[in-house]
Amino acid sequence: MKNIAKIIDHTNIKPGVTEDDIKKTCQEAKEQGFRGVCVNPQWVKLVKQELEGADIKVVVLIDPPMGVSPHQIRVDQCQKAKEDGADEIDIVMNIIDLKYKKHNEVFNNLKEITSILPTKVIIGTGYLTDEEVKKASELVKAAGAFCVKTSTERDPLDSLELKEKAKHLRIMKDSAPNLVIKAAGNIRSLKDVEMMVEAGAGIIGTSSGVSIVEQAKKT
Repeated sequence: MKNIAKIIDHTNIKPGVTEDDIKKTCQEAKEQGFRGVCVNPQWVKLVKQELEGADIKVVVLIDPPMGVSPHQIRVDQCQKAKEDGADEIDIVMNIIDLKYKKHNEVFNNLKEITSILPTKVIIGTGYLTDEEVKKASELVKAAGAFCVKTSTERDPLDSLELKEKAKHLRIMKDSAPNLVIKAAGNIRSLKDVEMMVEAGAGIIGTSSGVSIVEQAKKT
């Protein structure tokens, strides 16, 4: 794949990372030319500083793994991330509300979030039936997000086989054809990326971006 780095959000959302770890992640992103750097909220200011002058997006992860924090806390986190320099929000949909079919509540809450910054909504496909993946994708589109995302690397149930994840990507694409699709979780090799892109992914979230780019250079 050509320019594979340009579709990768280089991700460091592990608990216990240090300032030096985040600086290294940013340096790798600049060296490889990744699309973005995705971090937890406390690191947004530092990432903004480290990426100054680079054409790399600062992406903040909000409310993993199930999106069940009170709505106002989620809004406040997104507003703070914007003030700190985030370019995009990756926020988890309230998966419990979705499963209880509280669709209006899910929509209204996401609508407020998408008014703050360009938003990717994580629907947590590891928790969902195929029909719920479809409905979640439709809600994301209706709420004004630009992207629907499978899951995160911090999702304890995201142990799906990649073939199953690819199936979900196709459902997401069919349900919200105008949205960008982001695949994340357990994507560690060039072969994995190729499978996700073939299924419809336009963005890849992974902490293995450097290794994947190196693999691509050898093909």
